[in-house]
Amino acid sequence: MTMGIDLILQGPRGRRLCLELAMELDKEVRTAAFWLANEFDSGRGTSRVLLTAVSSGNTPAEPPPPSLEWFAARLESLDFTDLNESQMQAALERSVDSARYWQEPDGEDVLAGLPMVAESLSPIAEQVIAASGMQWCWQPRQVEQWAVDWRLADDRLPIPKTWGIRLTDWARKARAEEVQAARERPRDPAANYSGSWWSIPHGLVQTVGQLPAGLSLMEDSLGWEHATTVPVRGSGRTLEVQTADDWIELCRLFPLEVTASRRHDWFRVTGRDGRWVIPDWERVAGQWDAAHLTVLGYLNAAGRPLEVDAETATVIAGWNPDSTIWLTDVAREWPVPRQTWQRDSNRHQWIRTPE
Repeated sequence: MTMGIDLILQGPRGRRLCLELAMELDKEVRTAAFWLANEFDSGRGTSRVLLTAVSSGNTPAEPPPPSLEWFAARLESLDFTDLNESQMQAALERSVDSARYWQEPDGEDVLAGLPMVAESLSPIAEQVIAASGMQWCWQPRQVEQWAVDWRLADDRLPIPKTWGIRLTDWARKARAEEVQAARERPRDPAANYSGSWWSIPHGLVQTVGQLPAGLSLMEDSLGWEHATTVPVRGSGRTLEVQTADDWIELCRLFPLEVTASRRHDWFRVTGRDGRWVIPDWERVAGQWDAAHLTVLGYLNAAGRPLEVDAETATVIAGWNPDSTIWLTDVAREWPVPRQTWQRDSNRHQWIRTPE
């Protein structure tokens, strides 16, 4: 494998992107993935139930799932050379939309993570890396960015300022939550508790670099139908998170302990029981004005345990791909028109509305 292919297939979101593309290209792969994913899904029989319409009182038996050997061989036989940009963007959106950090991975993520299957996805990862229409996914932060307001354009309020007090308040609340969680929540990682699961502070200015792509690359989306995009430019020092190593190094330099507050959610996601840290973003702001997660960084690193040292790990959670968080007050709205967008629910596309 080349380095780029390896990076994509190391991460659950990267593998899911490749699996989604394979299912898009081949109906037999889609059908087989459906049955295999049902076998591997932790919610089988509860949150994931198969419903079958029957004309008599006899319930038909479920067909046996195909073998993993057959499935891997089918993946390896696919011709990915005609993949287009639209298909890749749609598969990327489905990978982002299926990310979840508060419960176990779904059956498709488990299936794509099996070594035999992941290896068979390497040809499609190669096509994704080489595609001209996907080159923006590997690039650093662009100068021109867009802040997204999930409302109609009637509200003309300016973008919020990122004063230092915002990060100070975030750090205070994060430490307080950790102390409270250590006192009140059980040590058993499998206990039925949940809390904060994200790795970045909320309340700061966040921007995306691509429209309309950035409107659909949202984890845990609330199903917004309207968006106003605000043009933003920012100067200063930008930390580029392009691989898991970049995030790991950030956590080593500026660790913030979140074991008690993240233990139960991140155990369900990763299966790991141990100490957890995230970056102390208040301290990070002393060195960097912004942090940008490239799409490649997201595909490689999001949602998996990343070892910081022998006892400690971290997770990228709740940070959308190609999203920039602004840590200091350097982001400004620049003098070009804002844009308004509406989601076409029939085609699952964002359409720019007339000015």
